[in-house]
Amino acid sequence: MNGWIILDKPLALGSTQAVAAVKRALRDGGFGKVKVGHGGTLDPLATGVLPIALGEATKLCGRMLDASKIYEFTIRFGEQTDTLDAEGVVMATSAHRPSIGEVEAVLQRFTGPIEQVPPAFSAIKVDGQRAYDLARAGAEVEMKVRAVVVHSLTLGGRPCGGRDPAAWTPDEEKLDPCLRRDDGVGEVTLTAHVSKGTYIRSLARDIALALGTVGHVTMLRRTKAGPFALNQAISLDKMRECSKGRSLEDIILPLEAGLDDIPALDLSPDQARLIRQGQVLGGIAANDGLHCARLGENPVALVEVSDGNVRVVRGFNL
Repeated sequence: MNGWIILDKPLALGSTQAVAAVKRALRDGGFGKVKVGHGGTLDPLATGVLPIALGEATKLCGRMLDASKIYEFTIRFGEQTDTLDAEGVVMATSAHRPSIGEVEAVLQRFTGPIEQVPPAFSAIKVDGQRAYDLARAGAEVEMKVRAVVVHSLTLGGRPCGGRDPAAWTPDEEKLDPCLRRDDGVGEVTLTAHVSKGTYIRSLARDIALALGTVGHVTMLRRTKAGPFALNQAISLDKMRECSKGRSLEDIILPLEAGLDDIPALDLSPDQARLIRQGQVLGGIAANDGLHCARLGENPVALVEVSDGNVRVVRGFNL
């Protein structure tokens, strides 16, 4: 039982609860005790791709945490909450509503390497305690600025009139005032491809402030985490159905699915034996960087290639 279950996490379910649900499904499916971990926390108010690692795949959870991710999120303008999402208490208001044209113009400022202040309501540790515990207790929490990368940031929703802004025509803008790019809108939906450590709630807050207003996140959905996309994800109901039908194998992806975004390095039997012993291979013709070392179709280890030398990062006991 080594591989991945990719959940489409529902609203209000925490990542730890999702792991517990997978453990129950495995027990109900007759698999007994299996090591389980998740590949990246997703807030209870967020939905979407949550990779759950099983068995030897848990050795890749750290790499999954470091992977880039893609989110769709909606910013509602006019109110900023203490949590920067719909769960919090309103702390600031503004009557200004930006136009679609203004939103499009400001997005470039938040693309590429940027600095942001994480939300006080986050799992970051401050003086040994979770920031959200301190914030909920009413303590003054000072969050440090962090450097992150926003690989791309695009207007991807339908903020007005149910139409995709990319499909607007000049004639439609004239006929329907709601579609005019210079009219103010109450909310917009964006798509962001971001590096590890990026807080979408902070990004939404900063975009609103740059537009001369305030805002908070009302919808957050992760559509990709590392190599895993939404089309690979299943619902909790589907997982439970497979568990009851003793067909969980049908929804479990192989361990190497978590390595699909890096090249493979084919080994000979002798090389595989040395790698399993933790030894360094020399004289290997491969590009520098991470590789999935394999013997035939079986993954042997996650390895790092540097100047023709191959070193084990994580070995797999398969």
